[in-house]
Amino acid sequence: MSAPIRVLIADDSLTVRHALRALLAEERDVQVVGEAADGGEAIALARRLRPDVVTMDVMMPGVDGLRATEEIMAVAPTRIIVISQLAATQQDLAFRALASGALELMAKPATFVAEDLLRWGRAVATAIRLMHEVPVVTRRRTTHGTIAPFDQTGPVHALGVVASTGGPQIIAQILTGLPADLPIPILVAQHIADGFVDGLARWFSQVTPLKVEIARCASRALPAHVYLPPAGHSLVLERDGTLGLRRCPGSLCPSGDATLFSLAASLGARAAGIVLSGMGEDGAQGLAAIRRAGGVTLAQDEASCVVYGIPRAAVAAQAVAHIATPEEMAPFIIRAAARAPIPEEGNE
Repeated sequence: MSAPIRVLIADDSLTVRHALRALLAEERDVQVVGEAADGGEAIALARRLRPDVVTMDVMMPGVDGLRATEEIMAVAPTRIIVISQLAATQQDLAFRALASGALELMAKPATFVAEDLLRWGRAVATAIRLMHEVPVVTRRRTTHGTIAPFDQTGPVHALGVVASTGGPQIIAQILTGLPADLPIPILVAQHIADGFVDGLARWFSQVTPLKVEIARCASRALPAHVYLPPAGHSLVLERDGTLGLRRCPGSLCPSGDATLFSLAASLGARAAGIVLSGMGEDGAQGLAAIRRAGGVTLAQDEASCVVYGIPRAAVAAQAVAHIATPEEMAPFIIRAAARAPIPEEGNE
């Protein structure tokens, strides 16, 4: 039997710490090796205990979870799961912690009813196991992709982006490099825990001149806009240029494949798709559909991915025409969108 996954719990709430310790004690492959009541203690214990995974609260006295994440990733890099309340202030801190190196974001339990706590504990244990499979990234290599000259006959009219673990940080980096007059809409399918879509949209709004919105069904997809689906839905582009929402049938939500398939069907060779860091294969087949339709397809390079799962699946499906680093992606999008027709806002 392999050694248990060693976990450090950082939370200023004694109730939460004790509850999480008790819940994780039921998992044979997980061992809680320490508890921290504030960020400073979390940093010290991370340095001394070298845990495999840290569960990190964001609102703590003294050194908060953001600063603790930054310091731990600098002095004792490990896998960090941020656990946050759904309040806007905490969500904002949580997303900044993701940008600083945390891998995953989870909500605290809504209640301490036994059934809810058990469900939450199982979800945290599952996340710990998944994150334990992710290599600890201390310093990513500088690489270059394989961006070839475009063979498209005209500009793309819309872009779909699919990502999971490690994706929010890269999407934010890409959006930072895009101009306010980008002539196409961007549809984002980022796997995110329930309750965090609004916080993700706020974070993206802070880093880009583009307008970031939660999509509304039947509204027109406008240029220079970034659209995210509301919780429990996947986002699609209809053939008439409006946005559509589809209820997610399972736990994988939103569906990147649904978004990219819709772009291929609606725009054909004028569609573009990007797959970024993340676990699983969601988006690979949708990207392949865009490539078959003659559209532009791009995948994040392996060296810069937190998890290479989705891009690897897309490459295996022969869906990828171009591979790029995060730094290369914004210029790539600008080139692909050059001279795209701009719909009138009055047609929304």
